[in-house]
Amino acid sequence: MDETVSEFFRRTILKIPMTEMMTILKTWNVLSENQLQTVNFRQRKEPLVQDLVLLCEENHASLQDAALLDIIYTQFHRHQKVWDVFQMSKGPGEDIDLFDMEQFKSSFKKILKRALKNVTVSFRDAEENAVWIRIAWGTQYRKPNQYKPAYVVYYSQTPYAFTSSSQLKSNLPLLGQALTIASKHHQIVKMDLRSRYLDSLKAIVFKQYNQTFETHNSTTPLQERSLGLDINMDSRIIHENKIEKERVQRVTQEIFGDYPQPRLEFAQYKLETKFKSDLNGGILAEREEPLRCLVKFSSPHLLEALKSLAPAGIADAPLSPLLTCIPNKGMNYFKIRDK
Repeated sequence: MDETVSEFFRRTILKIPMTEMMTILKTWNVLSENQLQTVNFRQRKEPLVQDLVLLCEENHASLQDAALLDIIYTQFHRHQKVWDVFQMSKGPGEDIDLFDMEQFKSSFKKILKRALKNVTVSFRDAEENAVWIRIAWGTQYRKPNQYKPAYVVYYSQTPYAFTSSSQLKSNLPLLGQALTIASKHHQIVKMDLRSRYLDSLKAIVFKQYNQTFETHNSTTPLQERSLGLDINMDSRIIHENKIEKERVQRVTQEIFGDYPQPRLEFAQYKLETKFKSDLNGGILAEREEPLRCLVKFSSPHLLEALKSLAPAGIADAPLSPLLTCIPNKGMNYFKIRDK
């Protein structure tokens, strides 16, 4: 085994938590059950990793095997990356073609290899007709950097692809071209939607969040349901206006539903507006450039936090459509300009 490949194995195995080591190695399925039984998984991590690397060398494991292990690790820890969403579209009058996953993989890889000599492309099929793609970028003069790969998750026969944010922004056009051609689409655009939670992004763009995350019995009357917002509320607080409280709960449910929300960490709003005044003159009145302002809302679970504002008495109901439209519009980056 090449020394660089051996080091790649070592560093990949080293980052796997001990509690997940056996599960990930069995999922990988490059080392046999008998080989794994010979390993002492109770020893310190460094010698354990060395033993596993030796077994990989015995099996003549390849660079692609190491890349596959890295994909599996990333699937277990997908929330450690920030994911962008890309939307593709067909040309006018174009019909939906029959999709062949193997043909997609072959075409995608050929396009990248044709444009860039030093690139490593690896695939792993996943649930729901999805394929995970790992791309280690190089240059015309440098070998691929296996430690800073880009990831793409593409769901077959859909116009959506999810990509991990890459430091090599210069390769985005090539990546978009490969996705568009291989999936038989006409063009691709980056959506104003980003999160660490890949499953939530998928639920938003596929409009699945009211089914995917739904856990309530929808036949239960409204007055018997609970939004789960009063659990920690001080029992000494007296709600003097019961009708208003019911109105707030009803409006909140109409807007957000009574199912858990997709998980996003932030929403960002950029405002550009010209200064307006009834008074003539002044420095700002003569300014040609618009005034710019950026507002960012952050929370470990932003949509659930927004959902709780009005029932908690922190904000009036209903909230601004700019806050409540995030799942329906599939956006958490907004640009607000003068009409």
